[in-house]
Amino acid sequence: MTDDQRAAPDSTAARVAMWRALHVEADAPPHVLEDTVGLALLAPDDDWRERGDMNPQFTRPFRASIVARARFIDDLVVEQADRGVTQYVILGAGLDSFAQRRPEIASRLTVFEVDPPGPQAWKRRRLIELGFGVPDWLRFVPVDFEAGESWREKLVTSGFDASRPAIVVSTGVSMYLTREANAATLREVAAFAPGSIFAMTFLLPLELADPDVRPGLEMAEKGARASGTPFISFFTPSEIQALAREAGFKEARHVSAADLTRRYFANRPDGLRPPGNAEELLIANT
Repeated sequence: MTDDQRAAPDSTAARVAMWRALHVEADAPPHVLEDTVGLALLAPDDDWRERGDMNPQFTRPFRASIVARARFIDDLVVEQADRGVTQYVILGAGLDSFAQRRPEIASRLTVFEVDPPGPQAWKRRRLIELGFGVPDWLRFVPVDFEAGESWREKLVTSGFDASRPAIVVSTGVSMYLTREANAATLREVAAFAPGSIFAMTFLLPLELADPDVRPGLEMAEKGARASGTPFISFFTPSEIQALAREAGFKEARHVSAADLTRRYFANRPDGLRPPGNAEELLIANT
């Protein structure tokens, strides 16, 4: 295995980026999210659409969930920027492309992408190779979590102003962490300046998922376990809201798949929508 292969994004980050692109290719407009940046960074072989986890029909609800959560986060960031918040922190950024897709908004902020050093260096190199570059307002914050480095400390050394509010986002991460690690992250963000907002996704217990997507979720769980990154934590909406309040947040609310469907998928003739009781959102305010 080459150094570049070791540093490349993990399979989950790559799959999310490809599902975003598949939404543009396979689903009828209007598209919930227009994002092919991650696909361009990955530059997969021409047959990437033939992968089992890219089957357009089987993956419909899952890619709907992925683009819905991304669009919701986009809208939240724009809303907070309009309110005067100027710092945006992405925990486990992976192949996030907000800075490349929405430079007119991102350039009004300082965007901090927190990720392990190897994949982050790979992403920086690819952004430069593709001509996106790395503007001064985009700060890469490499954190070696396995070595016990503090992401909060590394954030401050990268120019984060702890006295000012921020938008903090963590998507597709909580299920890989223990309940204690999730609680620790919530406590860290709850200690941010007043006026900060935290958006995170969480996975509901698999037995609560819509019956038509439960087999796919169970397959994903088995695959994650086989690859050494098992799903560890599942929360009901009331449990994650309680955990957020215990961590010190003033407010915590649940954004369901039904909420996202009403907001982004209403009146679609193709019936595309995110599955209920699968991966949903917590929004918490300091």
